Amino acid sequence: MTQTARIPGRRLLHSPGPTPLPEEVLDALRRQPMDLGDPRVSATIDTCERGLRRLLCTEAADVFFYAANGHGAWEVVVENLVPPGGAVLIPGTGHFSESWAVQTEALGRRVVRTPWVEGLPIDLAAVQQALRDDRDHAIVAVFAVHTDTSSSATTDLPALRAAIDATGHPALFVVDAVASLGAMPVPMDALRANVVLSASQKALMTPPGVAIVAVDAQAAAVAARNPGPRFYWDWRPRQSELSYRKFCGTAPQNLMMALEAALGLIFLEGEDAVFARHRLLARTVQAAVEGWRTAGALDFFVRDPAARSVSVTTITVPPGTDVDAMRAVARDRFQVAFAGALGPLAGRGFRIGHLGDQNAASILGALGGVQAALRVMGVPHGDGMARAVECLAAGDA
Repeated sequence: MTQTARIPGRRLLHSPGPTPLPEEVLDALRRQPMDLGDPRVSATIDTCERGLRRLLCTEAADVFFYAANGHGAWEVVVENLVPPGGAVLIPGTGHFSESWAVQTEALGRRVVRTPWVEGLPIDLAAVQQALRDDRDHAIVAVFAVHTDTSSSATTDLPALRAAIDATGHPALFVVDAVASLGAMPVPMDALRANVVLSASQKALMTPPGVAIVAVDAQAAAVAARNPGPRFYWDWRPRQSELSYRKFCGTAPQNLMMALEAALGLIFLEGEDAVFARHRLLARTVQAAVEGWRTAGALDFFVRDPAARSVSVTTITVPPGTDVDAMRAVARDRFQVAFAGALGPLAGRGFRIGHLGDQNAASILGALGGVQAALRVMGVPHGDGMARAVECLAAGDA
């Protein structure tokens, strides 16, 4: 391994995932593993199950963990809910809805898509039309991405639930909350979401590697009738008191200990306070973008302010801007790491993550690094920093 000079201080991580790890989570990661029969293993998993139910505001849902990322969670719901050749509706949100659709088709299922209009969340009218057109009720479920981290658009889940209900279609409601769980409320029971999936590496402040799937009784019944073959992804054998059955083998103990620590921090701060902090930091980043865009070169990708995410903000750049070079300047000269855009947005913008273990100081540092990189790259911009400071100083006022 090539040795490089030490860089003083800490590089600020502002991708929308992975996110910075709190010290308490790092401490949990360095603990020694335990033998599989140690009751502390089961106790840790139980604490995480109860914590996720609390965060999802659900009483009865089963919570399953997988040694996987969010794409693994996608595959879990496909394999359990949809029989071979079966159909699902995946409303367009951008890169991640399309990625889920492509993965679902690769698994031998049929996907009905609704069009995605750039800069907007899910088209509720298109969802309703697609369900009404499905007169034989071949669509098993609606797979909805709550916050698409490429576009940074967030869909109003209660409105989507109401739109589905208005059609009378029996499709299950499956929510991808990978980028939203822990950053904003995702009340599973109130939404009547049948499945909510997430992953550890974003607002849950844990390293990548744990996929989370919460399942209600209706979804469990649909899965029980599914004749499709499955083994590792099958959630039925994981309904066990034995830790090695819960994970279809050895549990990723240190990741679960880290998740336990992260959930403890969320509850210590208080869920309402966590959500309020995310809202304030998102408004601060958006205030900076309002300042930068006054020069006419940069802008929000999401047109409707109400649809802008509390987790990540996507900013468009002028044609010909070398986004990767700008990211390198920010990372190497100013110690601020942020993300480029993905899929159809690649090269057209960049993304600032503001979720997880973030505070006013880290956000101001990130915005300062971005603004400095814009200046180095010669991208016209107004003074976003002044507006960000004003927003933070006003707080919740």
